[in-house]
Amino acid sequence: RASPTAPHSSAPLVQYKVWVKPGSEQSFLYGNHVLKSGLGRITENTAQYQGVVVYSMADVPLGFGVAAKSTQECRKVDPLAIVVFHQADVGEYVRNEDTLT
Repeated sequence: RASPTAPHSSAPLVQYKVWVKPGSEQSFLYGNHVLKSGLGRITENTAQYQGVVVYSMADVPLGFGVAAKSTQECRKVDPLAIVVFHQADVGEYVRNEDTLT
């Protein structure tokens, strides 16, 4: 499992990226998947099940996910379809601070 603090250090090295709209940032940071309605941008030619770094629209890394849909599929799906499966986010540290060793 990815470390919640890793997005900041590894983000520049990642080829596939997803940007979420401001209204969906908090939802992602609370551990929820990204819906099509919250998708701002996605790297061209992202394949389904490809690992991605999730960013805010201001290019701040928020966490990691897995593309539930390819770039091409994202253009056609329903607004309530999941486009990125949540894996880890920077909010996990705050939520789990008392259980971390």
